[in-house]
Amino acid sequence: MSVIVELSIFPMGKGVSVSPYVARAVKIIQGSGLPYESNPMGTCIEGQWPEVVKVVDQCFKDLQNDCDRIYLTIKADYRKDRSNGLSGKMASVESQL
Repeated sequence: MSVIVELSIFPMGKGVSVSPYVARAVKIIQGSGLPYESNPMGTCIEGQWPEVVKVVDQCFKDLQNDCDRIYLTIKADYRKDRSNGLSGKMASVESQL
């Protein structure tokens, strides 16, 4: 069983480039040990719901330390019988191409 969560988080009012803040969130995700994949619009994290939500919360709290406004979007895909969903979902699509 797993959930894949796509997270996009960044501060507002910090200028044109917010990559230093995004990098902070990605470092937290990396440190979690959960499988993840970053893309230009967000980062997908896979694991059990409680552990994934904990990582999202850590990212939010980190930015909250020095950001007055934070933009956060979360999408979630839960599947009871899934494992290795990050690679498996893409492999399934690519096999159809």
